[in-house]
Amino acid sequence: MTKSHRTKFPSAPESADFAGESTASDSADRYEDSAAPSVGEMQLDERSALRRIAGLSTELTDVTEVEYRQLRLERVVLVGVWTSGTAAQADASLAELAALAETAGSEVLEGLVQRRDKPDAATYIGSGKADELRQVVLATGADTVICDGELTPAQLTALEKVVKVKVIDRTALILDIFAQHATSREGKAQVALAQMEYMLPRLRGWGESMSRQAGGRAGSNGGVGLRGPGETKIETDRRRIRERMAKLRREIKEMKSARDTKRSHRLRSEIPSVAIVGYTNAGKSSLLNALTGSGVLVQNALFATLDPTTRRATFEDGREFVLTDTVGFVRHLPTQLVEAFRSTLEEVTDADLLLHVVDGSDPLPTDQIKAVREVITEVIRENDTAAPPELIVVNKIDAADPVVLTQLRGLLPGAVFVSARTGEGIDELRARLSEIVRRPEVEVDVLVPYTRGDLVARIHSDGQILDSTHEETGTRMRVRVPESLASALVDYAGRA
Repeated sequence: MTKSHRTKFPSAPESADFAGESTASDSADRYEDSAAPSVGEMQLDERSALRRIAGLSTELTDVTEVEYRQLRLERVVLVGVWTSGTAAQADASLAELAALAETAGSEVLEGLVQRRDKPDAATYIGSGKADELRQVVLATGADTVICDGELTPAQLTALEKVVKVKVIDRTALILDIFAQHATSREGKAQVALAQMEYMLPRLRGWGESMSRQAGGRAGSNGGVGLRGPGETKIETDRRRIRERMAKLRREIKEMKSARDTKRSHRLRSEIPSVAIVGYTNAGKSSLLNALTGSGVLVQNALFATLDPTTRRATFEDGREFVLTDTVGFVRHLPTQLVEAFRSTLEEVTDADLLLHVVDGSDPLPTDQIKAVREVITEVIRENDTAAPPELIVVNKIDAADPVVLTQLRGLLPGAVFVSARTGEGIDELRARLSEIVRRPEVEVDVLVPYTRGDLVARIHSDGQILDSTHEETGTRMRVRVPESLASALVDYAGRA
Protein backbone atom coordinates (compact mmCIF):
# COMPACT_ATOMS: atom_id res chain seq x y z
CA MET A 1 0.00 0.00 0.00
CA THR A 2 1.53 3.29 -1.07
CA LYS A 3 0.50 6.89 -0.76
CA SER A 4 1.66 9.94 -2.66
CA HIS A 5 1.17 13.67 -2.87
CA ARG A 6 2.23 16.45 -5.18
CA THR A 7 4.04 19.71 -4.53
CA LYS A 8 3.48 22.59 -6.92
CA PHE A 9 6.43 24.88 -7.52
CA PRO A 10 6.38 28.35 -9.10
CA SER A 11 6.92 28.42 -12.85
CA ALA A 12 10.10 30.42 -12.42
CA PRO A 13 12.54 30.28 -9.48
CA GLU A 14 12.28 33.19 -7.10
CA SER A 15 15.37 33.77 -4.96
CA ALA A 16 14.64 35.01 -1.47
CA ASP A 17 17.16 37.12 0.39
CA PHE A 18 18.53 35.31 3.41
CA ALA A 19 20.39 37.01 6.22
CA GLY A 20 24.08 37.04 5.64
CA GLU A 21 23.75 36.33 1.90
CA SER A 22 23.64 38.56 -1.16
CA THR A 23 22.46 38.18 -4.74
CA ALA A 24 23.88 39.16 -8.09
CA SER A 25 21.44 42.07 -8.39
CA ASP A 26 23.29 43.87 -5.60
CA SER A 27 26.47 44.20 -7.69
CA ALA A 28 25.73 47.65 -9.08
CA ASP A 29 24.93 49.03 -5.63
CA ARG A 30 28.15 47.61 -4.25
CA TYR A 31 30.20 49.16 -7.03
CA GLU A 32 28.73 52.57 -6.26
CA ASP A 33 29.70 52.21 -2.61
CA SER A 34 33.24 51.03 -3.30
CA ALA A 35 35.41 51.81 -6.30
CA ALA A 36 37.41 48.60 -5.88
CA PRO A 37 35.21 45.48 -5.73
CA SER A 38 36.32 42.60 -3.51
CA VAL A 39 37.45 39.25 -4.86
CA GLY A 40 34.14 37.69 -3.87
CA GLU A 41 32.14 40.35 -5.73
CA MET A 42 34.15 39.80 -8.90
CA GLN A 43 33.67 36.02 -8.63
CA LEU A 44 29.93 36.51 -8.13
CA ASP A 45 29.65 38.73 -11.23
CA GLU A 46 31.63 36.24 -13.29
CA ARG A 47 29.42 33.40 -12.13
CA SER A 48 26.24 35.37 -12.86
CA ALA A 49 27.45 36.26 -16.35
CA LEU A 50 27.72 32.58 -17.29
CA ARG A 51 24.30 31.46 -16.04
CA ARG A 52 21.54 30.32 -18.31
CA ILE A 53 18.71 32.84 -18.48
CA ALA A 54 15.06 31.83 -18.52
CA GLY A 55 12.99 33.18 -21.39
CA LEU A 56 15.86 33.51 -23.85
CA SER A 57 15.78 30.70 -26.39
CA THR A 58 17.40 29.94 -29.72
CA GLU A 59 15.38 27.87 -32.16
CA LEU A 60 17.24 26.10 -34.94
CA THR A 61 15.93 23.88 -37.71
CA ASP A 62 18.59 21.66 -39.27
CA VAL A 63 17.30 20.85 -42.73
CA THR A 64 19.98 18.25 -43.33
CA GLU A 65 18.90 16.16 -40.35
CA VAL A 66 15.27 17.36 -40.35
CA GLU A 67 15.58 17.84 -36.61
CA TYR A 68 14.18 20.60 -34.41
CA ARG A 69 16.35 21.84 -31.56
CA GLN A 70 15.76 24.43 -28.88
CA LEU A 71 18.28 25.85 -26.41
CA ARG A 72 16.47 26.71 -23.17
CA LEU A 73 16.59 26.51 -19.43
CA GLU A 74 16.02 22.92 -18.28
CA ARG A 75 12.48 22.36 -17.04
CA VAL A 76 12.41 19.71 -14.36
CA VAL A 77 9.97 17.63 -12.33
CA LEU A 78 11.11 16.38 -8.92
CA VAL A 79 10.23 13.00 -7.45
CA GLY A 80 11.09 11.57 -4.03
CA VAL A 81 10.43 8.46 -1.96
CA TRP A 82 9.29 9.00 1.61
CA THR A 83 10.49 5.95 3.56
CA SER A 84 10.87 7.31 7.11
CA GLY A 85 10.40 10.42 9.18
CA THR A 86 7.53 12.89 9.25
CA ALA A 87 5.68 14.49 6.36
CA ALA A 88 7.37 17.80 7.19
CA GLN A 89 10.78 16.16 6.79
CA ALA A 90 9.76 14.66 3.45
CA ASP A 91 8.52 18.05 2.21
CA ALA A 92 11.70 19.74 3.45
CA SER A 93 13.83 17.20 1.59
CA LEU A 94 11.94 17.87 -1.66
CA ALA A 95 12.16 21.64 -1.09
CA GLU A 96 15.92 21.28 -0.66
CA LEU A 97 16.06 19.30 -3.91
CA ALA A 98 14.20 22.15 -5.60
CA ALA A 99 16.76 24.64 -4.26
CA LEU A 100 19.56 22.42 -5.57
CA ALA A 101 17.91 22.26 -9.00
CA GLU A 102 17.51 26.05 -9.13
CA THR A 103 21.12 26.52 -8.07
CA ALA A 104 22.13 24.30 -10.99
CA GLY A 105 20.16 26.57 -13.34
CA SER A 106 16.92 24.63 -13.79
CA GLU A 107 13.28 25.68 -13.65
CA VAL A 108 11.30 23.52 -11.21
CA LEU A 109 7.74 22.85 -12.37
CA GLU A 110 6.31 20.25 -9.99
CA GLY A 111 7.28 17.76 -7.32
CA LEU A 112 5.91 14.34 -6.42
CA VAL A 113 6.47 12.30 -3.24
CA GLN A 114 5.76 8.56 -3.07
CA ARG A 115 5.15 6.94 0.35
CA ARG A 116 6.84 3.53 0.38
CA ASP A 117 8.58 1.21 2.83
CA LYS A 118 11.65 1.23 0.59
CA PRO A 119 12.46 2.41 -2.97
CA ASP A 120 11.36 0.12 -5.76
CA ALA A 121 14.25 -2.03 -7.00
CA ALA A 122 13.25 -1.62 -10.64
CA THR A 123 12.13 1.99 -11.17
CA TYR A 124 12.75 3.59 -7.73
CA ILE A 125 9.09 4.71 -7.44
CA GLY A 126 7.18 1.69 -8.75
CA SER A 127 5.54 1.06 -12.11
CA GLY A 128 2.24 2.80 -11.31
CA LYS A 129 3.91 5.95 -10.01
CA ALA A 130 6.28 5.91 -12.99
CA ASP A 131 3.29 5.98 -15.37
CA GLU A 132 1.80 8.87 -13.39
CA LEU A 133 5.16 10.65 -13.59
CA ARG A 134 5.10 10.25 -17.35
CA GLN A 135 1.72 12.01 -17.51
CA VAL A 136 3.04 14.86 -15.35
CA VAL A 137 6.03 15.22 -17.68
CA LEU A 138 3.71 15.42 -20.69
CA ALA A 139 1.37 17.91 -19.00
CA THR A 140 4.14 20.27 -17.83
CA GLY A 141 6.44 19.97 -20.82
CA ALA A 142 9.37 19.00 -18.62
CA ASP A 143 12.57 17.70 -20.21
CA THR A 144 14.25 16.30 -17.07
CA VAL A 145 13.24 14.27 -14.01
CA ILE A 146 15.33 14.60 -10.83
CA CYS A 147 15.05 11.90 -8.17
CA ASP A 148 15.68 12.67 -4.49
CA GLY A 149 18.10 9.81 -3.90
CA GLU A 150 20.96 7.90 -5.49
CA LEU A 151 19.67 5.57 -8.18
CA THR A 152 21.37 2.44 -9.43
CA PRO A 153 22.29 2.25 -13.14
CA ALA A 154 19.42 -0.21 -13.69
CA GLN A 155 16.90 2.11 -12.00
CA LEU A 156 18.03 5.07 -14.12
CA THR A 157 17.66 3.08 -17.34
CA ALA A 158 14.28 1.60 -16.41
CA LEU A 159 12.80 4.95 -15.31
CA GLU A 160 14.03 6.72 -18.46
CA LYS A 161 12.31 4.08 -20.60
CA VAL A 162 8.99 4.87 -18.90
CA VAL A 163 9.09 8.69 -18.66
CA LYS A 164 10.99 9.08 -21.99
CA VAL A 165 13.02 12.09 -20.79
CA LYS A 166 16.40 12.45 -19.13
CA VAL A 167 16.51 11.17 -15.53
CA ILE A 168 19.19 12.16 -13.02
CA ASP A 169 19.50 11.57 -9.29
CA ARG A 170 20.42 13.76 -6.34
CA THR A 171 24.09 12.77 -6.50
CA ALA A 172 24.46 13.78 -10.16
CA LEU A 173 22.72 17.09 -9.42
CA ILE A 174 25.10 17.95 -6.55
CA LEU A 175 28.10 16.97 -8.67
CA ASP A 176 26.85 19.30 -11.42
CA ILE A 177 26.63 22.21 -8.97
CA PHE A 178 30.14 21.48 -7.71
CA ALA A 179 31.41 21.44 -11.30
CA GLN A 180 29.84 24.88 -11.92
CA HIS A 181 31.22 26.45 -8.74
CA ALA A 182 34.75 24.99 -8.61
CA THR A 183 37.33 27.72 -9.26
CA SER A 184 40.72 26.55 -7.99
CA ARG A 185 42.86 23.91 -9.68
CA GLU A 186 42.50 21.58 -6.70
CA GLY A 187 38.73 22.07 -6.52
CA LYS A 188 38.28 21.32 -10.23
CA ALA A 189 40.40 18.18 -9.96
CA GLN A 190 38.45 16.97 -6.91
CA VAL A 191 35.10 17.50 -8.64
CA ALA A 192 36.29 15.83 -11.85
CA LEU A 193 37.43 12.78 -9.88
CA ALA A 194 34.10 12.56 -8.05
CA GLN A 195 32.17 12.83 -11.33
CA MET A 196 34.20 10.08 -12.95
CA GLU A 197 33.77 7.76 -9.96
CA TYR A 198 30.03 8.30 -10.25
CA MET A 199 29.99 7.98 -14.04
CA LEU A 200 32.09 4.82 -14.44
CA PRO A 201 29.45 2.22 -13.45
CA ARG A 202 26.72 4.19 -15.24
CA LEU A 203 28.23 4.36 -18.73
CA ARG A 204 25.78 3.38 -21.43
CA GLY A 205 26.15 3.00 -25.17
CA TRP A 206 23.74 3.38 -28.06
CA GLY A 207 24.02 2.12 -31.65
CA GLU A 208 27.62 2.01 -32.76
CA SER A 209 28.82 2.66 -29.24
CA MET A 210 27.95 -0.94 -28.37
CA SER A 211 29.43 -2.51 -31.50
CA ARG A 212 32.86 -4.05 -31.80
CA GLN A 213 35.66 -2.03 -33.26
CA ALA A 214 37.69 -3.84 -35.89
CA GLY A 215 40.86 -5.44 -34.52
CA GLY A 216 44.23 -4.31 -35.80
CA ARG A 217 45.15 -1.64 -38.31
CA ALA A 218 43.11 -2.96 -41.19
CA GLY A 219 40.17 -4.47 -39.40
CA SER A 220 39.29 -8.09 -40.13
CA ASN A 221 41.77 -8.18 -43.03
CA GLY A 222 44.74 -7.02 -41.00
CA GLY A 223 46.65 -10.24 -41.44
CA VAL A 224 47.81 -12.99 -39.15
CA GLY A 225 47.73 -12.00 -35.50
CA LEU A 226 45.75 -8.82 -36.14
CA ARG A 227 42.28 -10.27 -36.66
CA GLY A 228 39.83 -10.30 -33.80
CA PRO A 229 36.66 -8.83 -32.34
CA GLY A 230 38.49 -5.74 -31.06
CA GLU A 231 37.21 -3.54 -28.26
CA THR A 232 33.78 -1.99 -27.89
CA LYS A 233 33.46 1.77 -27.72
CA ILE A 234 32.09 1.57 -24.18
CA GLU A 235 35.07 -0.52 -23.07
CA THR A 236 37.38 2.10 -24.55
CA ASP A 237 35.52 4.81 -22.66
CA ARG A 238 35.84 2.92 -19.37
CA ARG A 239 39.55 2.40 -19.88
CA ARG A 240 40.12 6.08 -20.65
CA ILE A 241 38.10 7.12 -17.59
CA ARG A 242 40.17 4.83 -15.34
CA GLU A 243 43.38 6.30 -16.76
CA ARG A 244 42.09 9.83 -16.21
CA MET A 245 41.04 8.96 -12.64
CA ALA A 246 44.51 7.61 -11.87
CA LYS A 247 46.07 10.82 -13.19
CA LEU A 248 43.69 12.98 -11.13
CA ARG A 249 44.48 11.03 -7.97
CA ARG A 250 48.19 11.66 -8.51
CA GLU A 251 47.56 15.38 -9.03
CA ILE A 252 45.36 15.65 -5.94
CA LYS A 253 47.99 13.81 -3.90
CA GLU A 254 50.62 16.34 -5.00
CA MET A 255 48.32 19.27 -4.18
CA LYS A 256 47.54 17.66 -0.82
CA SER A 257 51.26 17.77 0.01
CA ALA A 258 51.32 21.51 -0.67
CA ARG A 259 48.21 22.00 1.49
CA ASP A 260 49.75 19.93 4.31
CA THR A 261 52.89 22.07 4.17
CA LYS A 262 50.89 25.27 4.57
CA ARG A 263 48.84 23.75 7.37
CA SER A 264 51.93 22.52 9.24
CA HIS A 265 53.43 26.02 8.96
CA ARG A 266 50.31 27.47 10.61
CA LEU A 267 50.49 24.81 13.34
CA ARG A 268 54.18 25.53 14.02
CA SER A 269 53.42 29.22 14.41
CA GLU A 270 51.03 28.26 17.26
CA ILE A 271 48.43 30.71 16.03
CA PRO A 272 45.00 29.33 17.05
CA SER A 273 43.03 27.90 14.13
CA VAL A 274 39.21 28.05 13.92
CA ALA A 275 37.40 26.06 11.20
CA ILE A 276 33.95 27.24 10.13
CA VAL A 277 31.72 24.26 9.32
CA GLY A 278 28.02 23.94 8.71
CA TYR A 279 25.19 23.18 6.35
CA THR A 280 25.31 24.66 2.89
CA ASN A 281 23.87 28.19 2.65
CA ALA A 282 23.94 28.61 6.44
CA GLY A 283 25.95 31.83 6.08
CA LYS A 284 29.50 30.58 6.75
CA SER A 285 31.18 32.92 4.24
CA SER A 286 29.10 35.85 5.51
CA LEU A 287 30.21 35.09 9.06
CA LEU A 288 33.84 34.94 7.91
CA ASN A 289 33.43 38.39 6.32
CA ALA A 290 31.78 39.76 9.47
CA LEU A 291 34.57 38.49 11.75
CA THR A 292 37.57 39.36 9.57
CA GLY A 293 36.36 42.14 7.25
CA SER A 294 37.40 40.13 4.18
CA GLY A 295 35.45 40.14 0.94
CA VAL A 296 35.08 36.45 0.08
CA LEU A 297 32.32 35.28 -2.25
CA VAL A 298 28.83 35.42 -0.72
CA GLN A 299 25.79 34.20 -2.64
CA ASN A 300 22.27 33.05 -1.79
CA ALA A 301 22.82 29.62 -3.31
CA LEU A 302 23.66 26.12 -2.19
CA PHE A 303 27.36 25.19 -2.34
CA ALA A 304 28.39 28.71 -3.37
CA THR A 305 31.78 28.18 -1.68
CA LEU A 306 33.83 25.05 -2.41
CA ASP A 307 37.46 26.06 -1.95
CA PRO A 308 38.58 26.57 1.66
CA THR A 309 39.44 30.18 2.44
CA THR A 310 41.72 31.14 5.35
CA ARG A 311 41.80 34.66 6.81
CA ARG A 312 43.70 36.13 9.76
CA ALA A 313 41.95 38.06 12.55
CA THR A 314 42.77 39.41 16.01
CA PHE A 315 41.08 39.35 19.39
CA GLU A 316 40.58 42.51 21.44
CA ASP A 317 43.67 41.68 23.51
CA GLY A 318 45.81 41.65 20.35
CA ARG A 319 46.18 37.86 19.98
CA GLU A 320 45.96 36.59 16.43
CA PHE A 321 43.94 33.64 15.14
CA VAL A 322 43.01 32.25 11.72
CA LEU A 323 39.54 31.42 10.41
CA THR A 324 39.07 28.81 7.67
CA ASP A 325 35.83 28.66 5.69
CA THR A 326 35.17 25.08 4.52
CA VAL A 327 32.83 23.49 1.99
CA GLY A 328 29.21 23.21 3.13
CA PHE A 329 27.51 19.93 3.93
CA VAL A 330 24.10 18.61 3.01
CA ARG A 331 21.92 15.65 3.89
CA HIS A 332 23.06 12.53 2.01
CA LEU A 333 26.27 14.17 0.80
CA PRO A 334 27.59 11.91 -2.00
CA THR A 335 30.33 9.58 -0.84
CA GLN A 336 32.30 10.41 -4.00
CA LEU A 337 32.53 14.04 -2.88
CA VAL A 338 33.55 13.17 0.68
CA GLU A 339 36.33 10.99 -0.72
CA ALA A 340 37.47 13.49 -3.36
CA PHE A 341 37.45 16.44 -0.92
CA ARG A 342 39.35 14.48 1.74
CA SER A 343 42.35 16.84 1.76
CA THR A 344 40.03 19.85 2.06
CA LEU A 345 38.01 18.34 4.89
CA GLU A 346 41.21 17.58 6.81
CA GLU A 347 41.25 21.29 7.72
CA VAL A 348 38.57 20.30 10.25
CA THR A 349 40.70 17.71 12.03
CA ASP A 350 43.64 20.08 12.69
CA ALA A 351 41.55 23.00 13.96
CA ASP A 352 41.65 24.13 17.57
CA LEU A 353 37.93 24.92 17.45
CA LEU A 354 35.00 24.11 15.17
CA LEU A 355 32.63 27.02 14.60
CA HIS A 356 29.46 25.12 13.67
CA VAL A 357 27.13 27.53 11.83
CA VAL A 358 23.42 26.67 11.80
CA ASP A 359 20.74 28.37 9.68
CA GLY A 360 18.24 29.65 12.22
CA SER A 361 15.68 30.42 9.49
CA ASP A 362 15.57 26.80 8.30
CA PRO A 363 12.39 24.91 9.27
CA LEU A 364 14.41 21.92 10.54
CA PRO A 365 17.69 23.27 12.00
CA THR A 366 18.28 20.22 14.19
CA ASP A 367 18.36 18.01 11.08
CA GLN A 368 21.08 20.30 9.69
CA ILE A 369 23.15 19.85 12.86
CA LYS A 370 22.79 16.06 12.63
CA ALA A 371 23.84 15.95 8.95
CA VAL A 372 26.94 18.08 9.56
CA ARG A 373 28.04 16.08 12.60
CA GLU A 374 27.72 12.81 10.66
CA VAL A 375 30.21 14.00 8.02
CA ILE A 376 32.61 15.48 10.60
CA THR A 377 32.52 12.25 12.64
CA GLU A 378 33.32 10.21 9.52
CA VAL A 379 36.29 12.43 8.60
CA ILE A 380 37.68 12.45 12.16
CA ARG A 381 37.29 8.68 12.52
CA GLU A 382 39.17 7.98 9.28
CA ASN A 383 42.00 10.32 10.31
CA ASP A 384 42.12 8.69 13.77
CA THR A 385 42.30 12.02 15.61
CA ALA A 386 40.50 13.55 18.56
CA ALA A 387 37.50 15.72 17.78
CA PRO A 388 38.14 19.47 18.28
CA PRO A 389 35.81 21.38 20.63
CA GLU A 390 32.67 22.74 18.99
CA LEU A 391 30.90 26.08 19.33
CA ILE A 392 27.46 26.25 17.72
CA VAL A 393 26.54 29.58 16.12
CA VAL A 394 22.91 30.08 15.08
CA ASN A 395 22.97 32.52 12.16
CA LYS A 396 20.22 34.50 10.37
CA ILE A 397 18.31 35.28 13.56
CA ASP A 398 16.84 38.38 11.87
CA ALA A 399 15.01 36.10 9.40
CA ALA A 400 14.18 33.28 11.82
CA ASP A 401 10.87 32.48 13.49
CA PRO A 402 10.98 33.72 17.12
CA VAL A 403 9.31 30.50 18.27
CA VAL A 404 12.00 28.39 16.58
CA LEU A 405 14.72 30.56 18.13
CA THR A 406 13.21 30.07 21.58
CA GLN A 407 13.21 26.31 21.05
CA LEU A 408 16.84 26.40 19.87
CA ARG A 409 17.91 28.38 22.94
CA GLY A 410 16.52 25.56 25.07
CA LEU A 411 18.05 22.78 22.93
CA LEU A 412 21.45 24.48 22.49
CA PRO A 413 22.23 26.20 25.83
CA GLY A 414 25.85 27.01 24.91
CA ALA A 415 25.14 28.38 21.41
CA VAL A 416 25.69 31.97 20.25
CA PHE A 417 22.89 33.62 18.26
CA VAL A 418 24.01 36.08 15.58
CA SER A 419 23.07 37.73 12.33
CA ALA A 420 25.98 38.12 9.94
CA ARG A 421 23.84 40.48 7.86
CA THR A 422 22.95 43.01 10.57
CA GLY A 423 25.94 42.40 12.86
CA GLU A 424 23.76 41.47 15.83
CA GLY A 425 25.60 39.15 18.22
CA ILE A 426 28.98 39.39 16.44
CA ASP A 427 30.65 41.12 19.43
CA GLU A 428 29.36 38.40 21.75
CA LEU A 429 30.74 35.77 19.37
CA ARG A 430 34.17 37.43 19.37
CA ALA A 431 34.16 37.41 23.18
CA ARG A 432 33.22 33.72 23.29
CA LEU A 433 35.94 32.85 20.79
CA SER A 434 38.50 34.72 22.88
CA GLU A 435 37.47 32.70 25.95
CA ILE A 436 37.44 29.29 24.26
CA VAL A 437 40.52 29.50 22.04
CA ARG A 438 43.55 28.44 24.03
CA ARG A 439 45.30 31.15 26.01
CA PRO A 440 49.10 31.36 26.36
CA GLU A 441 50.31 29.16 29.20
CA VAL A 442 53.38 30.87 30.77
CA GLU A 443 53.63 34.28 32.43
CA VAL A 444 57.09 35.85 32.37
CA ASP A 445 58.72 39.21 33.14
CA VAL A 446 61.38 40.11 30.55
CA LEU A 447 63.54 43.01 29.42
CA VAL A 448 63.81 42.70 25.64
CA PRO A 449 66.64 44.74 24.04
CA TYR A 450 65.66 47.19 21.34
CA THR A 451 67.78 45.13 18.90
CA ARG A 452 65.40 42.15 19.29
CA GLY A 453 62.35 43.57 17.61
CA ASP A 454 61.62 40.09 16.21
CA LEU A 455 60.90 38.81 19.72
CA VAL A 456 58.61 41.74 20.46
CA ALA A 457 56.71 41.00 17.24
CA ARG A 458 56.30 37.33 18.25
CA ILE A 459 55.03 38.38 21.66
CA HIS A 460 52.42 40.62 20.03
CA SER A 461 51.27 37.91 17.61
CA ASP A 462 51.45 34.77 19.79
CA GLY A 463 51.14 36.09 23.36
CA GLN A 464 49.25 38.46 25.59
CA ILE A 465 50.92 41.62 26.95
CA LEU A 466 49.90 42.33 30.55
CA ASP A 467 52.19 45.32 31.18
CA SER A 468 54.80 47.16 29.13
CA THR A 469 57.26 50.04 29.80
CA HIS A 470 60.20 51.42 27.86
CA GLU A 471 63.55 51.63 29.62
CA GLU A 472 67.01 52.78 28.60
CA THR A 473 68.27 49.37 27.43
CA GLY A 474 65.03 47.85 26.17
CA THR A 475 61.34 47.18 26.66
CA ARG A 476 60.23 45.84 30.05
CA MET A 477 57.27 43.51 29.47
CA ARG A 478 55.12 41.29 31.65
CA VAL A 479 53.58 38.82 29.22
CA ARG A 480 51.72 35.51 28.99
CA VAL A 481 53.14 33.43 26.13
CA PRO A 482 53.28 29.81 24.87
CA GLU A 483 55.94 27.54 26.30
CA SER A 484 57.94 27.52 23.06
CA LEU A 485 58.15 31.32 23.05
CA ALA A 486 58.90 31.40 26.78
CA SER A 487 61.98 29.25 26.14
CA ALA A 488 63.19 31.81 23.57
CA LEU A 489 62.73 34.60 26.14
CA VAL A 490 64.50 32.83 29.00
CA ASP A 491 67.76 34.74 28.41
CA TYR A 492 65.95 38.05 28.96
CA ALA A 493 63.83 37.05 31.96
CA GLY A 494 64.35 38.62 35.41
CA ARG A 495 66.86 41.27 34.26
CA ALA A 496 67.29 44.30 36.50
